[in-house]
Amino acid sequence: MFRPILMISALVVAAPALGSSYSAKLASPTSERFIARDIVWACGADACQGATQESRPSILCQSLARHAGRIDSFLVDGRAFSASELDKCNASARPSTPKAVASSQ
Repeated sequence: MFRPILMISALVVAAPALGSSYSAKLASPTSERFIARDIVWACGADACQGATQESRPSILCQSLARHAGRIDSFLVDGRAFSASELDKCNASARPSTPKAVASSQ
């Protein structure tokens, strides 16, 4: 009677967490490691890498853009964002250079 329950429990515990892998190439590369939304990003000279079970890639892209700036390419499990998806993502990007403050002289 308990054998099927134990077998199912063992499978659930032993099963690895399924998640997606993400990769982003930044316009201004960084070597930081940080958390943005539900993902830990490890960035290097070539790209930022991360993995999570979060199911909303566009939200993850936007949170990365807010933290790290403009994104040149964004991959989800090897599938690249389209130009329109990337434009929507980069709408959230922080400015790459500080805005000048007008002075009155």
